[in-house]
Amino acid sequence: MSDYPSYFTVLYEESGGSGFGLSLAEFAAILIEVSGRYVPGADDRELASFHRSLKVADLALARACAAGKEAAWDYFVIRYRAKLYEVGAAIARDESVGSELADSLYTDLFGTRQTDGGERISKLASYTGRGSLDGWLRTVLAQAYVNRYRAERRTVPFDESLQAAAAVNDGFSIDPRLEQATAEAIAELPAEDRLTLAAYYLDGRTLAEIARMMCVHESTISRRLDRVTTSLRKSILHGLRHRGMSKRAAEEALETDVRDLAVDVRASLAQDPATETFHERGKG
Repeated sequence: MSDYPSYFTVLYEESGGSGFGLSLAEFAAILIEVSGRYVPGADDRELASFHRSLKVADLALARACAAGKEAAWDYFVIRYRAKLYEVGAAIARDESVGSELADSLYTDLFGTRQTDGGERISKLASYTGRGSLDGWLRTVLAQAYVNRYRAERRTVPFDESLQAAAAVNDGFSIDPRLEQATAEAIAELPAEDRLTLAAYYLDGRTLAEIARMMCVHESTISRRLDRVTTSLRKSILHGLRHRGMSKRAAEEALETDVRDLAVDVRASLAQDPATETFHERGKG
C-alpha cells in the first residue's frame, strides 16, 4: 500500500510522467520533496492545495530529464533547444553571446558533472514546478547573463539584474511572499536610501547626477548603493523566512527569480509616497 495521498495518482496521470519513463513512486517522491521545501509543516488540506498548484507536466519533464530518462530528453530537445538560443540572443542582444549562454546552460541542464557516487548533476533537478518550465529556463538564462555581465564589468549590484529583467518577458509565477517581503524591506529603509534607489532604478540617473543632486561625491553614492542593495537582500531573505520559507527556498527565490525581484524593487519604489515626488521631478 502506498504511503502518499490518492490524488497523487491523478496528478501523475495529468503530468504525463509515464511517457517520460517516470514511475508513480518517483513522481510522488518529487511532490513530497518540493512541498517539504516550500510548505514544511503544512496540514493535509494545505499540502493538497500546494501540490495541485504545481505545473506537474513541466515538473515531470524536468525531473525525468534530470534523472537521465531518454524519452524525456528527446522531448525536451524538440521543445526547448531552439528556444534557448532565441531567448539567449534576446537577453544578451547579441546572437553569439546568446548562443554561448544557451550552450552553457544546456550543458548544465544535461549534467556533465557527477557526484562522488557517480550520479549525474543536472540543473533541472532544482526546478520545482511553481512556475512554468519555459519561464524558469528564461530566468536561469537571465541569471547566467547577469553573472557574466558582473564578471566582465563589476558594476553596482542589482543594476545588471534590471537590465537582464528588461530583456525577458514571460509570465513566470511570482510567489506573493517575495513581493510582500520586498515591499516590506524597501519600506523599512531610511528615506534617503529609498530616494537614492528611486533615482538610480526608476529615473535611470547616473551616479554623477545623483551625487550632484545630493551634494556629495560620486563615490559616496556608489558606496551607498552597494550598502543599501546588500542590506536590502538580507532584509528580503529575513522577510521570506518570517513568512514560512525555509532558508534554502528563500535563497533560491532570490537566486532564480531575478526578474521578479527586479520588478518588485521597481514596483515598490514607484508606489512609495516618499519617492513619488522625487520620481516625478526626475522626469522633468
